Amino acid sequence: MSKKKDKTPVDPNRGGKRPGPRGWPNPGGGYSTYVQAADEWRGTTVQVCGMWPFAAGTGSPMVGVPIGRNIISGATMCCDPISWFMRAKLISNPSMFVLGKPGLGKSTITRRMALGLAGYGVMPLVLGDLKPDYKDLVTALGGQVIELGRGRGHLNVLDPGESRSAALRLTGSARQAIQADAHGRRQTMVSALISIMRSAPPSDREETILDEALKVLDERHEGTPVLRDLLQVVQEAPDRVRDVALDRGSLDRYRQITEGLEASLIGLVGGGRLGEIFSEQTDNPMKMDRPVVFDVSNIDDSETNLQAAVLLACWSYGFGAVAVAQALADAGLEPRRHYFVILDELWRVLRAGRGLVDRVDALTRLNRQRGVGMAMISHTMSDLLALEHSEDRMKAKGFVERSGMVICGGLPRAEMENLTAVVPLSDEEQNMLIGWQDPPAWDPATGEEAAPPGRGNFLIKVGGRPGIPVHVGLTSVEREINDTNKLWKTGDDGRPLKVELKEDGTEEVIEEYTFDDPTMLPPPDPSTRVAAKIGVDE
Repeated sequence: MSKKKDKTPVDPNRGGKRPGPRGWPNPGGGYSTYVQAADEWRGTTVQVCGMWPFAAGTGSPMVGVPIGRNIISGATMCCDPISWFMRAKLISNPSMFVLGKPGLGKSTITRRMALGLAGYGVMPLVLGDLKPDYKDLVTALGGQVIELGRGRGHLNVLDPGESRSAALRLTGSARQAIQADAHGRRQTMVSALISIMRSAPPSDREETILDEALKVLDERHEGTPVLRDLLQVVQEAPDRVRDVALDRGSLDRYRQITEGLEASLIGLVGGGRLGEIFSEQTDNPMKMDRPVVFDVSNIDDSETNLQAAVLLACWSYGFGAVAVAQALADAGLEPRRHYFVILDELWRVLRAGRGLVDRVDALTRLNRQRGVGMAMISHTMSDLLALEHSEDRMKAKGFVERSGMVICGGLPRAEMENLTAVVPLSDEEQNMLIGWQDPPAWDPATGEEAAPPGRGNFLIKVGGRPGIPVHVGLTSVEREINDTNKLWKTGDDGRPLKVELKEDGTEEVIEEYTFDDPTMLPPPDPSTRVAAKIGVDE
């Protein structure tokens, strides 16, 4: 059997020898010490169809909001929970959980998705912005900014919002469902505020008393009630409330049973730790036909209980408004709208008191049925697992397990054990996340720190599939609305400046702020408070 003839060309001047992969090694032979990589071009299937078979797919999903480039292949990466759920069918739940150390871009990738989804007609709803990270984005989209804080706005937790007007437009079971949902949300929110006040949930008997007192209040009160009206119903002791309190016909026994509940309600309306934010009528009702952000950045970080209460109230109010919008759409009275709800700083609410995990869990379970995409953001799994009670820890862990996708930024090595218990990660993926959380290098030429190595880098995980590493790069327009260092831009005289980024990346001063501008006022001192007039002088 003869050998197969080798058709490789041979240089006759080399005595039948063939060159190596880099050429002839002797002088003048054209030997190359470096083999240059082949040139690559990127184009659509329409543009490169004639290049077959020399074209290759990107290897990354191309459905959804373009968020950056694949770190390994350089291919464009498109990703968002709503598009991957509705169009690509890659996930079974339109939600995502974002984890990462501070300063590495968790809010940036969420803003990119919110901006892209707005272009698809999905309304971003930021239910509590603490920094603020999303205010400028929503303003640029023509949305509504609702400010909350001490002396800066009120949110009435007994306000049914659009539920009352929607119930008048609906009939039959649809009307009963929207009324029952509004009642349940108000009762849940009052119980949650009491839980934060006490750092413990109200008892079963107190929950029953609150439920009946709210029903009596709705029958008696004309207009929209406030917490002071609910307190008055409990103090007046109507027969229906006394019956569910099981006072056995003794008013003195009723006073003893409701003493703790009455004290908690007085704290909510009297300017206690939670101030007067929830005790007055809502100043700026939420609109459902545009992007909305609740700006709570004026609440000091030292007031953790107040921050948690406001965030939970914003979430309840926002989800209630979404439920009304979808009920009206089901009845054909309003166009169908989809929403992208952003729940940032999730850990603040979960740590505020026992039982709050159940409140958040109830809010977040029905997003798929109600046409809502959701983004939940926290720092690490340790934040969720640091809760005092084991049942709360397991439920908080379920937030990550139920998410359609998990997006991880830089994380410390100690976090890997907790994370891999929920999200399967290979050794290579773990090392990648650990490397992204390294501190930035010092640049001796400029005397400044370089950008952290992991800033803008994320690993997108869906179930047990291999993660997709992606880098999020900002456009000049996004850099302008993502500037979190505005308070450090000042002129020679110390006056704050408003700057914009030009196309070449340089900053241009647009105008000077004045110290009379309300937005430049410092946040109120958390050690001071204003007592409400509840009939008792303090």
